[in-house]
Amino acid sequence: MRKNILITGASSGLGHGMAVEFAKQGCNLALCARRIERLEELKAQLEGINPNIKVFIRSLDVNDHDAVFSVFKAFRDDMGTLDRVIVNAGMGKGASIGTGYFHANKQTAVTNFVSAVAQCEAAMDIFREQNAGHLVTISSISAVRGFRRAMTVYAATKAAITSLSEGIRIDVRNTPIKVTCIHPGFIRSEINDKVEKVPFIVDTETGCKAMVKAINKEKANSYVPTWPWAWLHWILRIAPQSWIAKMS
Repeated sequence: MRKNILITGASSGLGHGMAVEFAKQGCNLALCARRIERLEELKAQLEGINPNIKVFIRSLDVNDHDAVFSVFKAFRDDMGTLDRVIVNAGMGKGASIGTGYFHANKQTAVTNFVSAVAQCEAAMDIFREQNAGHLVTISSISAVRGFRRAMTVYAATKAAITSLSEGIRIDVRNTPIKVTCIHPGFIRSEINDKVEKVPFIVDTETGCKAMVKAINKEKANSYVPTWPWAWLHWILRIAPQSWIAKMS
């Protein structure tokens, strides 16, 4: 069992939900996000769920890349070892390319990919030193195709995360270090709470339970919740663009 788990972007949404599920399983947690007051509330909640676990919190803006390395190492020092790091922090700002929203699209590109590279670097630096660990990246079902409007850059960053994860996995394939890439389908969270019509969407708790179950299996790639995404992602890869347009 992976006992000591670090989660970025833990103050809300999927990060918050995963922290709750791991606390129920008796895992010690290292949680970071920009909003320290949210983390303090979450820490109290988790200790109420399971008084036997240790919960460490630190403020972190993942776009401060130097801070990513120092915060990860500080958590490692707190816990002795890090057994699993979940690269979860992300955002979904943006609009169709060429419509005047480059700043928002750039924010999403940097946060979701460049800052994810920093988190993977920091985690793998620790794992290589330990010669053990489980790196988990959070991609998306949108990684399998290009999407339009606000999802254009978001989907591109998630495709990059899937590719990045595979590259790291190949690099450490003959070591005790494992790499898992999770592709959530549509799960209700703060990143999409204003979007009304989304196919097959599930609530945050249902989605996070499915994600944690998949993470614990440590497969290379998982599409969650299993129904319908375990099979639907294959259909999406060959679906006509008119279908993809309706989903975005």
